[in-house]
Amino acid sequence: MARLNDWRATQARWLDRLHARLAARAKPSRGFTVQPEPRTIGFHARGRQLIAGNLLFAGHLVEAPDRSIWDVDMPDAAFRDALHGFTWLDDLAAVGDVQARTLAQAWVWDWIDRYGRGAGPGWTPELTGRRMIRWVHHGLLLLRGTDAERARRYHQAMAAQTRFLAARAGAAAPGLPRFEALTGQLYAALSLEGLERYVESARRGLMAECARQIDKIGGIPSRNPDDLLEVFTLLTWAQLAFEQAGQPADPALADAIARVAPTLRALRHADGGLARFHGGGRGAEGRLDAALAAAGVRRKRVEGAAMGFARLAHGRTTVIADAAPPPKGRASAAAHASTLAFELTSGRRALIVNCGAGDDFGEGWRRAGRASPSHSTLCLNARSSASLVPAPRGGGEWLDNGPRTVPVQFSRTDRAEKFEGGHDGYVAEYGLTHARTLELTIDGRTLRGEDYLVALDAPGKRRFDAALDRIGLQGLPYRVHFHLHPDVDVALDLNDTAASMALRSGELWVLRFDGASAIEIEPSVYLERGRLQPRATKQVVLSGRAMEYATRVRWTLEKAKDTALAVRDLVQDEADEYV
Repeated sequence: MARLNDWRATQARWLDRLHARLAARAKPSRGFTVQPEPRTIGFHARGRQLIAGNLLFAGHLVEAPDRSIWDVDMPDAAFRDALHGFTWLDDLAAVGDVQARTLAQAWVWDWIDRYGRGAGPGWTPELTGRRMIRWVHHGLLLLRGTDAERARRYHQAMAAQTRFLAARAGAAAPGLPRFEALTGQLYAALSLEGLERYVESARRGLMAECARQIDKIGGIPSRNPDDLLEVFTLLTWAQLAFEQAGQPADPALADAIARVAPTLRALRHADGGLARFHGGGRGAEGRLDAALAAAGVRRKRVEGAAMGFARLAHGRTTVIADAAPPPKGRASAAAHASTLAFELTSGRRALIVNCGAGDDFGEGWRRAGRASPSHSTLCLNARSSASLVPAPRGGGEWLDNGPRTVPVQFSRTDRAEKFEGGHDGYVAEYGLTHARTLELTIDGRTLRGEDYLVALDAPGKRRFDAALDRIGLQGLPYRVHFHLHPDVDVALDLNDTAASMALRSGELWVLRFDGASAIEIEPSVYLERGRLQPRATKQVVLSGRAMEYATRVRWTLEKAKDTALAVRDLVQDEADEYV
């Protein structure tokens, strides 16, 4: 099997190289059919860092002042892919002055000179699609002040990449990579004169991918909110490209956008960021607002679970919990063992978080971030509710042996909204089902929680007894994790029977508990893309041992009584630095 997978990967690379060389023979496009608009959102500070020669990609900082970006030594494949994807053009465009434009033009034409004839590692479907979108968005920036020969080379490279995508977009991995490839092809074909023949194949491919990947309630198989936002953004760009070209968009495209929009709204915290689950981050700043505005969808959020996530929202507080089995197969390549984990945000401030995705910080952090202890949930005997196994093809690891059954129930009274869920991720080894209840009061000031470990049937009880025998009848250790955002200050209070957590807004939250548990404050990390290293933070841990067939831990997260109903949060966030 390993040999077969290696052969398939080699064949894919060989076909990419072949079609890249063939595509280099394409005739140049004759110009833009409509004036391109820079729809992608960049960051001024990052653009200034690029101008200064500080290249921060995929968790690596390379200092290369007065050098071409293509002359630097690439620390790893992720860094290399970030360069060849050209998303850094968004940041230079955000600066937008003569210096930024000159640098963008120099790096783009240097890429054309080195790789434009079909050479180099950037000729994969997903990278080419990502690159094409940026070259179209920032076409005016790149062509301003250039002579006829440089403009011809630009349009020849655009035509070559469009031809390549027409041949290879369908070979991209399902999901976001294929959406990027198909949207890049469609975008270029609709925007550039002479490439119209590539519109129809891109349209058919994009509609087929929407049908395969976007379900009836607007979710995707990876259950990654950040990926869903990127897919949604690509679809809105495709729709706008049709409108600008004066062509009717496929009704299936508008239908897919209409399904995804309410799901994204349900995955959004009070501070505007997305819930961080299954390898996703908070989402690029401003991206969700821009995409929702472009889509023009006013449908309310879905009731119940959205893409398998439960949302409780009252007052200024949002709680989002993972309420479904983890993704399976290829879709689990970046998935986390996070079933029943939750995040809580109050106003503009995140309080309870998950550690996040550690991909930018190396293999060790990537694996650690995917484990259950890196999430705000209960862990039994220091084990995750699912395990990582080698992927059958293409390298990496998939999630397996996770919860198969995750029953959920929602209820509401005139005082609170309640979520109840459970999972069987620990049944096979320990015989115990983990059930969790989260109840948010209508004023948003109190979250009541309960974690329950129970052996539901005779086989479960036998497994639990066997597990107790293996460890000498000392009880199975459990830990309930509450990971905190780095901006939260925490201290034990009330003779070490509670934890007080202060937000930068001035709000004070208190965690109390009952049951035979102990409370501790321990180190934790906050894994955030765009930084050189994980951010240090803290976590509150409730720990104990399961000695019986049923063990219950009750806890409450409550705003201190002297915290005002509405806090004017005027504290400015510090600008992100390369740390």
